[in-house]
Amino acid sequence: METREQRPPSGARGNGGAHGLSERLDQAGKAAGQTWSRARDTFTDLRETVDLPGRVDRHPYGTLAAALGIGYVLGGGLFTALTGRIVGLGLRVGLRLALLPMIKDEIADLAEMMGNQDERAAGEAGAARGESPERT
Repeated sequence: METREQRPPSGARGNGGAHGLSERLDQAGKAAGQTWSRARDTFTDLRETVDLPGRVDRHPYGTLAAALGIGYVLGGGLFTALTGRIVGLGLRVGLRLALLPMIKDEIADLAEMMGNQDERAAGEAGAARGESPERT
């Protein structure tokens, strides 16, 4: 077993330690350069695909709204009380807007049905008295 005095610093053994370290640093530098180059190429491809400047020119307010929404979600605002209130309000308004036309149609059908029953009842009452039904 080697003692601390016998072992060279930084885990290097013998004279080849400094040379091995510089080779590893060179390899790490080359790998970092290749990674940076790939990331830059990927970003360029993504930028061309998304066409962000063109989208901003065509739809400035929509792009701003999307950026705000993405920032809100990435900033941790998704699971907050404010988000719960906003979603609750949206559901209430959405349900009212969706149900209002259906309720309006049902009420109109009910009123029409009641109007038809009133006409039939008036016609039956007039027939019982011997009156002739009126034509409109």
